Amino acid sequence: MIWIKQAYVLSQARSATAGNISSGLLARGFKVRSITGHCERAKNFPQQVEVCPYNFEAPRRLEKIFEGADVFYNTYWVRFPHGDLNFEKAVKNSKILIAAAKKAGVPRMVNISITNAGTNSHFEYFRGKALVDQAVMDSGMSYAISRPTVIFGVEDILVNNIAWLLRKFPVFAIPGDGAYQVQPIFVEDLAEIAIAAGFREDNQMIDAVGPEIFSFEQMVVEIARRVSRRTLIVHLRPEIFIMLTRFLNPLVKDIILTRDEVYGLMANLLVSKQKPTGKTKFTSWLEPNKDNIGRKYASELQRHYLE
Repeated sequence: MIWIKQAYVLSQARSATAGNISSGLLARGFKVRSITGHCERAKNFPQQVEVCPYNFEAPRRLEKIFEGADVFYNTYWVRFPHGDLNFEKAVKNSKILIAAAKKAGVPRMVNISITNAGTNSHFEYFRGKALVDQAVMDSGMSYAISRPTVIFGVEDILVNNIAWLLRKFPVFAIPGDGAYQVQPIFVEDLAEIAIAAGFREDNQMIDAVGPEIFSFEQMVVEIARRVSRRTLIVHLRPEIFIMLTRFLNPLVKDIILTRDEVYGLMANLLVSKQKPTGKTKFTSWLEPNKDNIGRKYASELQRHYLE
């Protein structure tokens, strides 16, 4: 296949993943369109990016955005329900995006999913992701489904906020025994995996995972050591831990972790049985970034929901 330098469309471009995919495509000389719900923040996007609004109520307008595109990189999703947006609606909106891309003649789609997504999952996040994956596979477009675990990088939320809590409080609570595993992937590695997948023709589903596996407690200890905090780590029953986060939520004006996120983490869903596909070690990234992470709290609500 000869790839022409046409538009590469990304969805929910406020995400760090989409931002890195966008930057990687621009560096290769491709034209990028980003679909976002925050057009008022267009100044935050690279100047070369054409910013277009979501309009799920007018699919034909979405089709126009997709016209001439070679690949649709889909990062659209919600971390938790908020306002009138929930997982069911996110699946519905995702299907509208997929259908619009198909009708516009986009030949290939790269969907950012999550490891261990399943239509029978007890967790809405993982179940919803699997339903979108199935819609991609049923679309008739050539596709790649990239399934990351915990994403780390300059703009990540989880690692930054762990560091912030370690800097702010003398005690750090962990739900359960902390032995459940995580296999973090560097956001730039994830972007490179996604970009490369866009240039393939075969259908594929691949876990985007880093080369290191930690217990959750080990990851917290690694972060604490780098930010020079001798924080006391305590283990709480999951329900007590969830009550504690709900108490802290109003203080940070955000939702730190949801109940499903806590139990999903404890169910070892953020680790893969496949070979590592990312190259960057979490510990190698952590050392040079130790002075910057956790200086400010990173709000999910502020980033994706609030004006």
